[in-house]
Amino acid sequence: MSDQDGTPFLLVSGAGNDFIALVEHPAPAAETIRAWCQRGVSVGADGLFTLHRLARERYALDYANADGARAALCLNAARCAARLAFEQEPHAGELTIETGVGDLVAEPVDDTRTAVRVPVPGAGQAMTLRANGRDVPGWRIDAGVPHFVLRWPGDLDEAPVASLGAALRAHPDLGPDGANVHFVDLDPPGRFGIRSYERGVEAETLACGTGVVAAAACGIAEGRLSLPVAAVTRSGFELRLDAAPEGPDGLDRWRLSGDARIVARGRIATAARA
Repeated sequence: MSDQDGTPFLLVSGAGNDFIALVEHPAPAAETIRAWCQRGVSVGADGLFTLHRLARERYALDYANADGARAALCLNAARCAARLAFEQEPHAGELTIETGVGDLVAEPVDDTRTAVRVPVPGAGQAMTLRANGRDVPGWRIDAGVPHFVLRWPGDLDEAPVASLGAALRAHPDLGPDGANVHFVDLDPPGRFGIRSYERGVEAETLACGTGVVAAAACGIAEGRLSLPVAAVTRSGFELRLDAAPEGPDGLDRWRLSGDARIVARGRIATAARA
C-alpha cells in the first residue's frame, strides 16, 4: 500500500474514551464503522465521528458508536472534535460544535484539555431494576443520551460492571434502546468515582462524558455533590464540571473539561474493512 492509499484518519482519545476521527470526509456505512472499530484486527475504537467545518468557528459533528449505530451526543467525542477544530483555528477563543442535540460551545483549556458547555440535565427518575437476581436502585436520566446511574455501596474497583452493567444496559424498563449504565461512588467530597458500561460498545469504557454529567446531576439532586466537582474515570483521568453562563436559549449550562488528545494520524487500509 502506498502512502496515498486508504482513508485518512486520526485516532483521538478523550480521557481514555477513544475514537476514529474523519475530518472533511463523509461518514462511512455502519458495517464499515463496525469493522474499523474492532480491536485486534483493525484500528480499534469505542466509536467514530466525522467533523466538517461549516463556517468560521462553526463545525458539525456526526457520531456513531462502535456498533455503527448513530448517537445524538458523545461529550468525549465532542471535546476531541473541538481539539481538532482548534488545530484549524488556533487563535479562536471558542468554537461552536453542532450535534444531534443542538449546539455546544467549546473552548481550549491547555495543550491536552478542552471544555464544552452543555445544558444541565432535567430531573432523573428514581427506579429499581431487577437484574442478575438482585434489586438495583438507581436513576434513569437523559443527558443527551439515556443513562442509568446507580450508587455502588462497596469498593468501586470490585463492582461487577461487565456482568451487571450488561444486564442493566438492555433492561426493558429503560426502553427499547436501553441506556448507558454507571456505577458511582459519591462519598469523596468534591469528587466522585465512576465506571461506565456503554451501549453500542457493549463493554466497559475508560470514560463517558455524558455519564459524568448524568451522575453529577443525580448526586446534586440527592444533596451529595455540588459544583465544582471532579469525576475520576476508569482511565484515571479526571473530568471536571463547573457552572457556566446560560446559553442564548436561556438554559442553565455546565462546563465539562478534561483530557482530549490526538494519539495518531494515518490511513486505514482496505484490509481493515474485512
